[in-house]
Amino acid sequence: QVRLVESGGGLVQPEGSLRLSCVASGLSFTLSFMRWFRQAPGKQRELIAGISSAGTTDYADSVKDRFTISRDNAKNTVYLQMNSLKPEDTAVYYCNTPTSPTWGQGTPVTVSS
Repeated sequence: QVRLVESGGGLVQPEGSLRLSCVASGLSFTLSFMRWFRQAPGKQRELIAGISSAGTTDYADSVKDRFTISRDNAKNTVYLQMNSLKPEDTAVYYCNTPTSPTWGQGTPVTVSS
């Protein structure tokens, strides 16, 4: 039913930027609260950003003022703009909606010089 496809990750140097995308299908995207999670090696999955159907956003303290979540309802896509990246941002990044247990494959981000 619900399908989530993340993309945009890669290898980037500290202080660099990346833009992640998540294309959703099988849900009423316009009405869905969308979230970005990440999971670093040896750590639990961490909620880092969320955006409501109305466009209200919220961020974890670890990424606030560096990351920006946005959505394009016409494209059924949620984005995560990541600036001023740090080595501790290295993780696999996933999108998710709380109404479905579905997870995509994730997109890996490695921040290293």
